Amino acid sequence: MNKLSQFIKQRFSPTAVFALVGESGTGKSYHSKMLAEQYNINAIIDDGLLIQDEKIIAGHSAKREKTYMGAVRAALFDDKEHRDSVAKVLKKAHIKRILILGTSEKMVSKIAMRLQLPQPGKIIHIEEIATHEEIEKAAKSRHVEGKHVIPVPSIEVKKTYPQIFSDSMHDFFTKGPFKKKSKKGKLIEKSIVQPEFSKKGRVEISEAALTQMVMHCVSECSPDVKVKKIIIKKDSRGYRLIVTIDVPFGTQLTGKVHKLQQYIIDKIETFTGILIEEVSIVIDKITKVENPVHNVLENKKPLTKISLARNHEKE
Repeated sequence: MNKLSQFIKQRFSPTAVFALVGESGTGKSYHSKMLAEQYNINAIIDDGLLIQDEKIIAGHSAKREKTYMGAVRAALFDDKEHRDSVAKVLKKAHIKRILILGTSEKMVSKIAMRLQLPQPGKIIHIEEIATHEEIEKAAKSRHVEGKHVIPVPSIEVKKTYPQIFSDSMHDFFTKGPFKKKSKKGKLIEKSIVQPEFSKKGRVEISEAALTQMVMHCVSECSPDVKVKKIIIKKDSRGYRLIVTIDVPFGTQLTGKVHKLQQYIIDKIETFTGILIEEVSIVIDKITKVENPVHNVLENKKPLTKISLARNHEKE
């Protein structure tokens, strides 16, 4: 193959996309540089940033956002200007191998699509490359100490995001299994940051107040729907809601329910700043509006359950 043919092949061959998937706070950013070294990858998409050869070349960090929801949207490239600017740089850079970090396969797929990249050809889960002890240590660092990692040297973070910079860490990479670190090999530097949204503490809301908000959202979005029961579950990241309802006979269930789910999520998050991870709608009964005497079709079990989950989407 002559030099011209080789140049054309390298220039126009599609980008090989890899993905590292794991729940928030399990050490994806910490392990990403070593994983990139193992697969000869020189570019990483992590929390809204495009990183190439240990430099931030495009995007803006989700860790600079003032709210958790703002961070989620930045990591997902929800803003058109944000994703278009990164996609433009990606095209110019002619990157051949790139690693996308995300909390779910759905999330990395969405990021690839929004940045006009091929879908990931190889997906690696954090449990495949990190021990249980390493994941627990990362979770403690994230949820207890509020520490996050950006996989670039400290000089890059100090230059771009001095307000959130905290410290730096170093690891050594060898050609063997990268979890077995050695004092011989390539030195990898990563930065520890404390995001703006983690400095302000956690926003919580009582179950009674959240129940009232859900009832209000349903009455605004679908006044003909009757709420029977609301169950609220809370974990370290946000809230999960199970709403049991009755709907009139003849209702187009799929469209109406999905609209109601999204309405509840959008309204509550907008007015409170808390994260709604999932809204599950349980349809208990179909009411017969045309017959006031026998106005309910009884069912021993709920007719259906439809869930709308975020999937952290930081997914």
